[in-house]
Amino acid sequence: MIGENGEQLGIMSAKDAYKLAKEAELDLVKIAPTAKPPVCKIIDYGKYRYELARKEKEAKKKQKVIEIKEVRLSPNIDENDLNTKMNNARKFLEKGNKVKVTLRFRGREMAHMSKTKYILDDFAEKLADIAAVDKPAKVEGRSIVLFLSAKR
Repeated sequence: MIGENGEQLGIMSAKDAYKLAKEAELDLVKIAPTAKPPVCKIIDYGKYRYELARKEKEAKKKQKVIEIKEVRLSPNIDENDLNTKMNNARKFLEKGNKVKVTLRFRGREMAHMSKTKYILDDFAEKLADIAAVDKPAKVEGRSIVLFLSAKR
């Protein structure tokens, strides 16, 4: 049992603790219900909830959300177009985002999937100075997908 000013009141029955809380015109709140014996404190419950919400909000502010940006390629992409896509991926990686590189196949391009895997390998190789391969190239339906993330 902990008093309203933070002082230790020792182990007591729930009735006695509740009586003390009523006398102080405050609430009896279980701080650590799983402890043996459970730890209770005499505090204003509304204020306690407000403090918890504030702490949670502060913790949320300090988190950084990592987004996944996508770069789509086609099997018959030209060198200059590939360089443009690579520059976009480089910008995303520098901002701290992950990049999903998708090589999409349409129609008869599906027959030559294995011959165009080198495009993704070159893409990853040219960005190797700032990016590491998270997940290697993998076939997913009508496309091959590769995940890159910034090196630390």
